[in-house]
Amino acid sequence: MKGATAARTGGSRDKKGIANVTTMSSAEPTRRDFLYIATSAVAAVGTAAALVPLIAQMNPDASTVAAGAPVDIDLGPIAAGQIVKVFWRSQPIFISHRTQKEIDEARAVDTNSLRDPQTDEARVKPGHDQWLVVIGICTHLGCIPLAHQGDYDGWFCPCHGSQYDSSGRIRQGPAPLNLFVPPYLFLSDSKIRIGESETAHT
Repeated sequence: MKGATAARTGGSRDKKGIANVTTMSSAEPTRRDFLYIATSAVAAVGTAAALVPLIAQMNPDASTVAAGAPVDIDLGPIAAGQIVKVFWRSQPIFISHRTQKEIDEARAVDTNSLRDPQTDEARVKPGHDQWLVVIGICTHLGCIPLAHQGDYDGWFCPCHGSQYDSSGRIRQGPAPLNLFVPPYLFLSDSKIRIGESETAHT
């Protein structure tokens, strides 16, 4: 019977017939297991805490972020007739690669008929008539208008119905002003920098 007991407990008998019992660890964690886990957790938290200032120092400081550092945009991939949206100072910026038709339509408008009179030429950079860069925020209540929508081949704001032409000028609806043109300059024929003007660059 004693041999059977030893067998059931996973033990064995020595030469004198005394059972050597080998017990298995309990399924529940012991105090030692808890200490190992707690020590490891504290070490992991300490390591993470040490990394926070290291990672933080690689980010731009708050004043740089608030100032809105300039961003460079490659115009090469933007096809004629396409409008892309990028972000600067957390604002959407529309970059429109206008077709000749869009340019001609914008320049055929009598500026005296406009709510916010401005020529198309005044809204683009000389020698780069095909590129229109505007802040993509409706001047009525700050919604983001939809590109290539509305009656004027420009933008339509679905919130209250404001419509802008291919020069970003308000043509219909409650918005009081044209879409604003951000400061930007051409670094080359295929690259612009938004957030910096020619005056600052010279």
